[in-house]
Amino acid sequence: MTDNETRLKRLRMRSWRRGTKEMDLILGPFSDSELERLTPAELDLYEALLTENDQDLYPWITARLGDARPGPEPLLPLLDRIADFARERLAK
Repeated sequence: MTDNETRLKRLRMRSWRRGTKEMDLILGPFSDSELERLTPAELDLYEALLTENDQDLYPWITARLGDARPGPEPLLPLLDRIADFARERLAK
């Protein structure tokens, strides 16, 4: 297994085992579908995002389903991408 494969596997596990079921159901499917498409810089941001508390992440992501865009500035594009992914999943 390469270092990148190991990293992706670790990030997937951390995405599915967040601590709150709501965040498991948002980040788990996102990681399964999108992690391999992220650039190394985006993977670094995703790893930083996973260090945030679920109590902060959940409103940052779900607020994007409306018009708000809360969250730390460096994470905004990634939070938008995760919210878009979640929105598309809900529409199906």
